[in-house]
Amino acid sequence: MTEVIASPSTRRKALEQGVDIDALAQKLGRSTLGPEDLRSPSPAAPAGDTSYWDVDHARHGPVTTEPTSRFAQVAARNLGAANAIIPQVTHHDRADISAIDGLRNAWRAEAQARGVKLTALAFHVMALARCLRDFPRFNASLSADGKTLILKDYVHIGVAVDTPHGLMVPVIRNADRLGLWQISEAITDLAARAQARKLAPDDMGGASMTLSNLGGIGGLGFTPIVNPPELAILGITRTETVTVWNGDTPRPVPMVPLDLSYDHRVINGADAARFMAHLCALLAEPRRMMI
Repeated sequence: MTEVIASPSTRRKALEQGVDIDALAQKLGRSTLGPEDLRSPSPAAPAGDTSYWDVDHARHGPVTTEPTSRFAQVAARNLGAANAIIPQVTHHDRADISAIDGLRNAWRAEAQARGVKLTALAFHVMALARCLRDFPRFNASLSADGKTLILKDYVHIGVAVDTPHGLMVPVIRNADRLGLWQISEAITDLAARAQARKLAPDDMGGASMTLSNLGGIGGLGFTPIVNPPELAILGITRTETVTVWNGDTPRPVPMVPLDLSYDHRVINGADAARFMAHLCALLAEPRRMMI
């Protein structure tokens, strides 16, 4: 049998824990053991126990460290709990945004006169707000004990903003009552204040649903994590040109990939499919939202 290489402190710890060094090395298929190998999780370990992650990374090469902000620590705990507790499913779709591109070009001069940058995101917020009115179960929250569905008579849209100090989600209040220009102004204002860390407590929380837009960075799609107590989250990635056939005639169409993650305890797959079909229809014909 090959001799097991282990430091005196590792052997002492193994002795204290009643671990057979030779048997453990054979089980792991290795001849070298470290103290982290003695901390393998047992079936009796409580859920969320990450003590076995506490390893000495410097043993394997040079490392540096940087502290995580309090904000990032809170967000990490919330996202970890959400992903562990909520049975999440992601529905993938895409929408034709030819008409949106046309309106943005047609209204460019008016946007400049107003001092507003008219982005595709404003159309997405408007369409999502309309959908939440038409599909009330998406504009709801589940009580902590899972026994009561709380339906909301307001539509607040959270917009995820990537900042140097972490992801922040300011909220556009009563988005279903706002016009396109008002939504554009709200997006610009909240994003700027998020970057400058000047958001007030009232600017955060209470969203009906969050919208996470990666279109300016890239990607074909992703699986956003539901942000409780919300029941769903909508992800957007970079627009791509897709060939659509009209009989024998091909036509290039700008299509935006959409990813809807939802809490399967409340929302079923058919619900999500209908929600996304309606959303895509509104994005394809944005003038319908402005009537």
